[in-house]
Amino acid sequence: MERVDTPPRVRISDLVVYFLRLGAVGFGGPVALVGQMEKELVQERRWLTKDEFREGVAVCQSLPGPLAIQVGIFISYIRGGFWGAWAGGWAFILPNFIFVAALGALFVYFGDLPPVKAIFYGVSPAVIAMILYSCYRLAALGMEDRLQWGIAAACLAITVALRAEVALLFIVSGVIGILWYGTLLRRWRAPALPLLAALPPVGAGAPGAGILGQLLVFFLKAGSLTFGSGLVIVPFLENGLVRQTGWLNERQFLVAVAMGMLSPGPVVITATFVGYLVAGFWGSVISTVGIFLPSFLLVLIVAPILIRHRGNPNVQGFVKGAYAAAIGTILGAAVLLGKIAIGDWLTALIALASLVALARRKVGNPALVAVAAAVGLVGFSILKPAWVFVK
Repeated sequence: MERVDTPPRVRISDLVVYFLRLGAVGFGGPVALVGQMEKELVQERRWLTKDEFREGVAVCQSLPGPLAIQVGIFISYIRGGFWGAWAGGWAFILPNFIFVAALGALFVYFGDLPPVKAIFYGVSPAVIAMILYSCYRLAALGMEDRLQWGIAAACLAITVALRAEVALLFIVSGVIGILWYGTLLRRWRAPALPLLAALPPVGAGAPGAGILGQLLVFFLKAGSLTFGSGLVIVPFLENGLVRQTGWLNERQFLVAVAMGMLSPGPVVITATFVGYLVAGFWGSVISTVGIFLPSFLLVLIVAPILIRHRGNPNVQGFVKGAYAAAIGTILGAAVLLGKIAIGDWLTALIALASLVALARRKVGNPALVAVAAAVGLVGFSILKPAWVFVK
């Protein structure tokens, strides 16, 4: 379809300046960030037409990876070309990297102090509430019928009971979606399916590789499989970092998730914090590159294909099945992490109050974390819960 009044090419420097600012102040999650880009870039600056923006969002929703980052890369690509995509995308990520890497350094040096433990005693149950509420919003956005809810329930049960390799759940769910929503008479299949099937288990490291090489391989795989929302990375990382590699214990992992949700960027920025805990500054750099590099490759290589074939029933079927798996695995991760974060009546109360505040009062994540941290400081000094130290 021929478009009229297409906006002109945007200078790469302008893309960099815009996405640096958005990455530094863009709180509220992927939905809020995409909405802000639509307001500023379509309505105010007129860098894109409404049709271009809607097409970009639809295509990025069909790809694994953090939605807001991918929409930013897509916009940078169509207005700044190949190098504009790389410049705009990394500019979007850079403020979050600096913020979370600094938090990682502070946690490494001060994480064992009682006040820090008290803060995360209160913050951890609030994080569980944020995960549950985000999952609710995602379910309302993309869950359409009983089959999807059945897939989600099965993935929830498997994640909790067996701690199974989540990648396999996505592949199987996508195949079920193809069989149910698509058509067996066509040979074309969703391009993500053979890519996912070719990947080894997420927790596996490269044989003989050093710790930086293992981190890169681990996060490249994780970045290729966060389908539906950045929150999908939570069960991937819990399985790989705690169960398989032992790089983090359960409480360190929960702190890492909290850092990802506290930052202004996507939840997958958790990788930066994890990398710093495992291998210092260069570990944070390698982990950040690993988690975001698949998004650049998918937008630049797969997105043009999906633009041509997005209406294919098999593509739509795979996306629906994988999306349902995402909902189930996020809920499963919330259950598993909830067992770590909630150990007494006060943490249960914090989790419940946080969930109510998010649902009824539309409280932002930073404000909620601040209040939960204050409650944790007071409650920790009174209760002195032993389970915080032994888990």
